[in-house]
Amino acid sequence: MGRKPRYASVDANQAEIVRLLNEIPGVKAIVIGEPVDLLVGFRAHNFLVEIKDGNKKKYEHRYTKKQQEFLQFWPGQVRVCEDFEEVMTLITGAYK
Repeated sequence: MGRKPRYASVDANQAEIVRLLNEIPGVKAIVIGEPVDLLVGFRAHNFLVEIKDGNKKKYEHRYTKKQQEFLQFWPGQVRVCEDFEEVMTLITGAYK
């Protein structure tokens, strides 16, 4: 039997963050899963977002090898966020 592929677990707060973002007019959030969790669009800008559970300690946050490599070497914008407010600060802060 072959090995099953290993997938990163989905953080408990991800679905709620996506729901809240999609309730805001002009914001669209979709789960892409790899290399990070979300692609968020707002005012003709795209944001790559890795969601981590803010109820966990930082040392409990787990990253796949692909995520670690991507977060370290991606030359464009990518952010790790722990809650809805952090994502909102990211997307609205791009316009200040």
